[in-house]
This record gives sequence, structure tokens and C-alpha cells, in this order.
Amino acid sequence: MFLFLLLAMVVVVAAVTLAVVGGGRSAVLQDVAPEQLTDPLPASRPVGRADVEALRLPVGLRGYRMPDVDDALGRLGAELAERDARIAELESALAGAQATRTGGPDLLKGGQDQPPRPWQPPETAGRTDEPPARDEEPGR
Repeated sequence: MFLFLLLAMVVVVAAVTLAVVGGGRSAVLQDVAPEQLTDPLPASRPVGRADVEALRLPVGLRGYRMPDVDDALGRLGAELAERDARIAELESALAGAQATRTGGPDLLKGGQDQPPRPWQPPETAGRTDEPPARDEEPGR
């Protein structure tokens, strides 16, 4: 009986070992293809808010896949730099047009060429320099 149990245990261990190792021509566990960025940011038009919200970066072994994240962040950085340059260009064109139209300093500056005047109290009629009289003495 002991010999039968020993032989059965050897057969079971061999079957499990062959199943885990793959014991044949095809592998038991096939390699999974790495997840790729399926819907990258559009190259034919500027990136919008909806594009950024819809962006889903693929996950790798230890987090997000660095090349895909670098590409997305690089594209967003380029878009922001381009928009900042366009805003600066439009602001300078607007300032030039306003200066030409008014013939004076830039309206956006608000007259910063003149030094600020010190504050002066408003003029009041019948003003006296004496403090107002009090009915009560202090401390009562």
C-alpha cells in the first residue's frame, strides 16, 4: 500500500510540474502585448480641454509608461508655449493700436509715468483745528 501511495504522489508531482513549466510546444501562459497609447493627442489641430480630459495613459509594470507620458507632456508644453507667444503678440499689437489711436501713453499702464501724489484730506467748510469738546472726562 505504501508503494502505491508513493507512486501516486510521484505521478501527481510530475503532472503538476509539467503543467507549470509548460511541458509542451506551446507555453501555458502567453506573453501579453504591452498596452499602447491608443488615442494620442491630435496632431492636426490644437489640443483642447476635452482632449486632455479624454487622455488615458497606458499603465506599465511600475506605473505609467514613461515614453507615452513624456510625449503627452511634451506636446502639452509645446501647445502652452505657442499659446503664450500668441497672447503676448496680441497684447503688444493691442497696446500699439491703443497708443496710436490716443497718441499718448499706453492706456493699460494707467499713467504710471507720473509719480504718485501724496494724500491730502478733503477741504471742508468751517473747519476748525480744535478737537471736538467732550461732555465726559476720561476714566468715568
